[in-house]
Amino acid sequence: MFQDMNKTITDSMGPFKDLVNIQTKMLEELTRQQMECTKSCIQATIQQTKELQKCQSPTDLIELQRSYAKELEDTLKSASDQNMQALQDAREEIEDVARSAFDAFNK
Repeated sequence: MFQDMNKTITDSMGPFKDLVNIQTKMLEELTRQQMECTKSCIQATIQQTKELQKCQSPTDLIELQRSYAKELEDTLKSASDQNMQALQDAREEIEDVARSAFDAFNK
């Protein structure tokens, strides 16, 4: 009897374990993406600082700033797109787990 009750409890906790695993995977992915984004921004800033010394005129400086701003914009847009994709993937996985759990009740 105890074994049956233990199995029932373990089986009923399965969806919760799945949800925790999905959330953990999503947070790990978001953290990895944010670290990459931060690294890219720092590298762009360092590169911009190095290039700043080569500027000979105000026009060179303006062009350098435009290039720097464009690079940051592209990096942040890419990070945003990747973050949204990670969240969307997690949402779909959570919906599948929820659907499966509710289907089990309908049987």
